[in-house]
Amino acid sequence: MGPTASGKTAAALALADAHNVAIVSVDSAMVFRGLDIGTAKPSNTIRRVHPHALVDVRNPSESFSASDFLAEADCAVLRAFDSGRLPLLVGGSMLYFRAFREGLTPLPAASPEFRADLKRRAAERGVSALHEELAGIDPECASGIDPNNYSRIERALEVEALTGKPLSAWWKSSPGVPATQRHGARLVEFAITELSRERLHQRISTRLDRMLADGFVDEVAALLEQPDVTPESQAMRSVGYMQVCSHLQDCSESTDLLRERVLAATRQAAKRQLTWLRRWPEVEARLRLDPETAAEQLAEEFRSIDG
Repeated sequence: MGPTASGKTAAALALADAHNVAIVSVDSAMVFRGLDIGTAKPSNTIRRVHPHALVDVRNPSESFSASDFLAEADCAVLRAFDSGRLPLLVGGSMLYFRAFREGLTPLPAASPEFRADLKRRAAERGVSALHEELAGIDPECASGIDPNNYSRIERALEVEALTGKPLSAWWKSSPGVPATQRHGARLVEFAITELSRERLHQRISTRLDRMLADGFVDEVAALLEQPDVTPESQAMRSVGYMQVCSHLQDCSESTDLLRERVLAATRQAAKRQLTWLRRWPEVEARLRLDPETAAEQLAEEFRSIDG
């Protein structure tokens, strides 16, 4: 686990080179086909050597929920064990990690009527206003959600409206079945958290410049030309993609301003990830930021478990 641009993939690939592991991606944007540059998705060449489960499993016009992730991640873990490999979950989508770790709380089904009304309110007031509404109802839940992440805001408001009970209270009172019970195995968790804000921000900035040079804007434009893909699609609400969608709709915005907006959104996302991680229970080891150092430390910790 770790914030965006912290070297998680590099550390995981180094571990995969030395050990018999099966990589399972825990990234809410990499699940979508075509979201490649803006997610720093491992290349096809890399994935031919080290396959990644839960990458490219949905079209960008489709949706993908935490329950979808849990079902598919559990299947990937079982396949890894059946093939004699250890599953290695890698990513920064902390809601998905929690779903895998703790299981999911049984919650009411979606209400088409509520969602239609909420969509109307979002069009009138904006998504950020709905996030403020959620913060007044369930501050604990709201603190972990991007103010522009409509799908998660929608679900949190929906659960409270349908049950009269905040989503965070459901998490505490009606826990799911944890991974250790679902798989009959020990869960060992590592997190890249030992880093300065300045160093992380520099890595985010460098990576963003590379993405823009590699054609990030053109990638988003091509995605929006696909049938049923709109700026409101879940995939296009991902960090970076949402800002580029807005840029493509506003022909007057400069590339420099786009860069600043994506940079600010990515830094905020990294801050939220670190907040999750610093509260995370039972982390086996907190790794340093440098990818090579993190890989070495992870390999050492892994040997103590595997050997």
